[in-house]
Amino acid sequence: MKKILFLFPVLALVSCYNAEHNCKDFKNGKFKFEFKVNGVKKTTFFERKDNIEIETFDGKTDTSTVRWVSDCEYVLQKKHPKNMAEEKAISMKILTTSKDSYTFEFGMVGSEEKQRGTVTRVD
Repeated sequence: MKKILFLFPVLALVSCYNAEHNCKDFKNGKFKFEFKVNGVKKTTFFERKDNIEIETFDGKTDTSTVRWVSDCEYVLQKKHPKNMAEEKAISMKILTTSKDSYTFEFGMVGSEEKQRGTVTRVD
């Protein structure tokens, strides 16, 4: 009986936390993603419209196709890969959303290695 009484407050606390998932709000728009490379802050800007994403990084623009697997998961594939690494598709999963940003997890399709980041809406 004591175990049941102990579990009730724990379950109540866990059930109160509900991460926001308004992924549909981020299917289209203009965004930026900031990250660090060797301690140097870098920024990628991209625009997503339906099944196309156009990215600008370090003055270079590239286009990828977007295939939505679910409301919160999609796969990016470069349209014009320049090397073998760019030929690999990238799996993207939106974990949480807020009004103007989302936190996501990404990695090469088929790889267990994942990274996380936050994207901010700029328009």
